[in-house]
Amino acid sequence: MTPSFDELVAAAAEKFRQARYAVALTGAGMSTPSGIPDFRSQGTGLWTQNDPMRVASLTAFRYRPQAFYNWLRPLVRQIWQAQPNPGHMALAELESLDLLKAVVTQNIDLLHQRAGSKEVIPVHGSMETFSCLRCRNVVSSDSLIDDLLNTERNPLCPNCGAVLKPDIVLFEELLPEDAWRRAETHFRRADLVLVAGSSLEVMPAGGLPLFALENGAEIIINTLSSTYLDGEASLLLPFDIAQTLPAVVRQLSPAG
Repeated sequence: MTPSFDELVAAAAEKFRQARYAVALTGAGMSTPSGIPDFRSQGTGLWTQNDPMRVASLTAFRYRPQAFYNWLRPLVRQIWQAQPNPGHMALAELESLDLLKAVVTQNIDLLHQRAGSKEVIPVHGSMETFSCLRCRNVVSSDSLIDDLLNTERNPLCPNCGAVLKPDIVLFEELLPEDAWRRAETHFRRADLVLVAGSSLEVMPAGGLPLFALENGAEIIINTLSSTYLDGEASLLLPFDIAQTLPAVVRQLSPAG
């Protein structure tokens, strides 16, 4: 007999109670309830509408910056208009209860930070800053965002005038070394991993749970799609993150 939603939620809560070091890995599905599209869903995914190598690669940025920003601008607008959803808030609450040590995210949208999570590691970068590839100047997005969203002008470095690049990982780029090192450290220590909204298709980030599995960790997967680790998971929660994670927290909070 297939377990009910309530039974699976209760089982997930018990895993968190028993864990010594729980870590979350989140992907695009974490933020779709906030109105930010994912990359691969048929018809709505960003890569079903655009060739990523033509608009979201380092080559595209260097040689076709206008095309790059024409693609990025609508996504930035969606990110800036989005609000953390109940799933983001639930992970922040788990951290505040000392039941979650870190959120490692593939998302660039800063919604975990805005929800109140403290230990957030954005392994694909974030929209928090922009950098100049010519002079290495770093500029806060706060000073650029109004102009970026309300004009067709590309953001320029105030020091040298070159086009600024958002500090997100594009195709053809390596992951930030410091972020990767911190993420790997957390996963090697973890005895419980929550995969939330990630298809685990994008490597190397999708391979992070393997570091925990090597040490005998349990895995909970809360996604609407299948992953290559489904067969290794202790629990599969094929439900909406914005409903599932708050339900888990209600079981764990002192008032729950």
